Amino acid sequence: MSRAPAALAGIVLVVAACACFGALDTTTKFVSSFVPLVMALWCRYFFQAMATTVLVLPSRGMGVWRTRHPKFQVLRGVLLLSSSLFAFASLKYMPVGEFTAIVMVTPLVITVLAATVLKEKVSALRWLLVAGGFIGTVVIIRPGGEAFTWASLLPIGLVATNAWFQVITSRMARTEDPVTMHLYTGWVGTLLASMALPFVWTSLPHWWLWLALGFMGAMGTIGHFMLILAYQRTPAATLTPFLYSQIGFAMLGGWLVFAHVPDAWSLAGIALIAVCGAAGAWLTVRESRMRVEPLEP
Repeated sequence: MSRAPAALAGIVLVVAACACFGALDTTTKFVSSFVPLVMALWCRYFFQAMATTVLVLPSRGMGVWRTRHPKFQVLRGVLLLSSSLFAFASLKYMPVGEFTAIVMVTPLVITVLAATVLKEKVSALRWLLVAGGFIGTVVIIRPGGEAFTWASLLPIGLVATNAWFQVITSRMARTEDPVTMHLYTGWVGTLLASMALPFVWTSLPHWWLWLALGFMGAMGTIGHFMLILAYQRTPAATLTPFLYSQIGFAMLGGWLVFAHVPDAWSLAGIALIAVCGAAGAWLTVRESRMRVEPLEP
């Protein structure tokens, strides 16, 4: 596949993945009123683990389990499960659009980790974008305001765990098969959630809730597979700006299902986060192109 069609295919796949994640979050908020959090979490990971295994194992065999970093595979699974736990808890109390916007601060937090932990050089402009993203988050949460509750802080835990998950993933992707990573992530999350499942399992009041739980698992699995396919075709720097389309899908889901429209302050915070995040992605594309351009003779 030539460069332009491959890039377009990657962009389409990322936008489709964001639509899946928006549907996942909207459904999660809906079922949280009927299903215990850990039970919903277990269903989501069990579906992903089983679907991945059924699809991958016949063609790849047991060799797909081989990994050079088993401890980091487990750590990735723990971090993603923790992120999902924060996400499910956040969605129980927060509108989908505002929640998604706060989560999209993660790339900016990764910039902070790159500077403080990995000792990478970060430009003044990137620090300005990080500050803008955090201001947008504060505008949405509004500590001290009437809409502020303790649950407003839950997405911050998600951002922290997800940022570390992304940092470890970026390092492991250099040597690990993405399908293997996806497989381990699903099963680590399933096994850990299974340990708590006997204490929270309950009969569901409506049969269609099982369909909703299955839909959550399907959206999570399909979305992650689409991301893998996208990153196989197109550089991450090119795709990152399009990840912010998830905010739009989340707001659409919140409007269609819950008739929720963010207020003016929340919209301003969402817009600031999206602009700062997209600008950060544009800087990444620009810097990557400058590194590969040949020097003038």
